[in-house]
Amino acid sequence: MKQAELQSSTPCNGSCARRLWGWELPLAFLCSLFVRIGFMRFLARPARLTLPLLLSLAALFSVLLPIVILSQSARAQEGPLDKSEPKGTTVEEIIKLFASKEKEFKEARDQYTFRQDVKVMTLDGDTPDGMYQQVFDVTFDDKGHKIKNVVFAPQPTLQRLMMTEEDFDDIENRLPFVLTADEIGEYDILYVGQQKQDELNTYVFDVAPKQILGKKRYFQGRIWVDNHDFQIVETYGKTVPDIRKKKGQENLFPKFTTWREQIDGQYWFPTYTRAEDTLKFSMGDIRIREIIKYTNYRRFGAKSKITYEGQEVQKAEPKPGDQKPTEPPKPQ
Repeated sequence: MKQAELQSSTPCNGSCARRLWGWELPLAFLCSLFVRIGFMRFLARPARLTLPLLLSLAALFSVLLPIVILSQSARAQEGPLDKSEPKGTTVEEIIKLFASKEKEFKEARDQYTFRQDVKVMTLDGDTPDGMYQQVFDVTFDDKGHKIKNVVFAPQPTLQRLMMTEEDFDDIENRLPFVLTADEIGEYDILYVGQQKQDELNTYVFDVAPKQILGKKRYFQGRIWVDNHDFQIVETYGKTVPDIRKKKGQENLFPKFTTWREQIDGQYWFPTYTRAEDTLKFSMGDIRIREIIKYTNYRRFGAKSKITYEGQEVQKAEPKPGDQKPTEPPKPQ
């Protein structure tokens, strides 16, 4: 991402979020609602423990206690790192297996349609002050060629940043990240240990490109490989290199985490990517947040229709080299 020209930015401190607890906001609101109700009932009644007041307090406690327990258990999803060597196999064999599986995964995902929802925000503290959003469906035309059909794309409000060609390329190709047998020779892969992720037992590897060649972009960071299916289930890191040229031209990229889920009982496809980082431009820091969702995976050939906000969207007629979006429906 490039810093917008002639725009001043206020330095801010930020850290990269490793997890998103998607239920926190609605539950926080629910807790707040129960607290307000209990407090108003307390003020409206004499200062004595009447039966209705006791029932209200019991209801409040019954809501808060599961939330506290759930919060503690949810944050314990990532187990401790065991640095011992794998048993019954070698590190080299594990790398060979997951690289082979990743190639299989990439070829399989090319036969699926799915929806991708992209949001990129600049932050003032924790409050978004600009956003880019695009929702598109990856589908196939009548000849079996993969096409991108935009179903929702509001006017961007980013002022302090400009999206670049590298950003769009990363979002579509590198944030999902596949490290196949064809690419394995381009990376140094270091075994770190074993770690439990949710209910999965995984092998952990640090990955970095051996060298940066030309304008090619790479992934650098950490991957978690399921020890049963030998497929990557989580990635954390960033795309490299950051681009810094003379005359203050800078194109910087955030750290991100991508989680995968098993689709059709076979393949671990990306379903969620989140980035929250502070980009260190020479003119000042800019904190950003990216949220990318991958949904509605369907193997090509199944009957389906494109919808957004409950309304069916007509497919745009594909044109060579130029896929124009349809008119997006207005959100309700």
